[in-house]
Amino acid sequence: MSAATSAAGFGAREGGLRRSLRFLRRNLLTGYAALALAYLFLPIGVVIAFSFNNPAGRFNYTWQGFTLDNWLHPFAYPGLGGALRISIEIAVLSSLAATVLGTLIALALVRYRFVGSGLTNILIFIPLTTPEIVLGASLLALFVHWGVPQGFLTILIAHIMFNISYVVVTVKARLAGFDRHLEEAAMDLFANEWTTFFRVTLPLIMPGILAAALLAFALSIDDFVITYFNAGSTTTFPLFVWGSARVAVPPQINVIGTMIFVVAVGGMLTSVVLKNRRAGRAG
Repeated sequence: MSAATSAAGFGAREGGLRRSLRFLRRNLLTGYAALALAYLFLPIGVVIAFSFNNPAGRFNYTWQGFTLDNWLHPFAYPGLGGALRISIEIAVLSSLAATVLGTLIALALVRYRFVGSGLTNILIFIPLTTPEIVLGASLLALFVHWGVPQGFLTILIAHIMFNISYVVVTVKARLAGFDRHLEEAAMDLFANEWTTFFRVTLPLIMPGILAAALLAFALSIDDFVITYFNAGSTTTFPLFVWGSARVAVPPQINVIGTMIFVVAVGGMLTSVVLKNRRAGRAG
């Protein structure tokens, strides 16, 4: 009986070990993804948590106590509201301009073959691979050579410049899978080029255009290095955070950062929900 009992116990342990190994194989990737996401979102969680902090001094580095005053008065710190307004204005204008120009460039590169198209493709990728400090210093030298005073306009031009590349790459990816037979069908039904573009082409590539616009907006409102070289006396939100960190770190900065994060995630989730609804209706 003892040998049989031992064999049964060994068999049970071996079966349990096999079940554990199968469980690990099935959930190893899920566990790794969860740890990676936790690592990525931990700094964001700290920013959100310290937006409710009530620091005793000027620096919001240690937890002192919970308060809602920071959220009730998010622009109480001098200069913060103006810096955020400038960042939003530049991000909106630069993303709109870059989206329009980048979409037209993407359409030209995908639809037509012309002299210099290969070189244009290479030049589009150069801002994506060039370090920001090189772009910022080059633009500064260009503006100084042309006698353009640094300020709102130079920041806007710089942001449009580096955003165009991201828009072109994003819209080109959308156009790569576009079915040209849909346009041909519209023209067979006596639609001219403009009607075909606005009624067929544009609605079908609009998700890619919107994705490019959102990407350009996020890159613009977050940029520091290129903006620092070309800002002059103009202060954007990233420049304000960097400048205030030397003398004080008010919790209102955490509040604004949390707001930007919530808006970005909310926009992404809204886009996913709308896309799923369209797919459900099409199905």
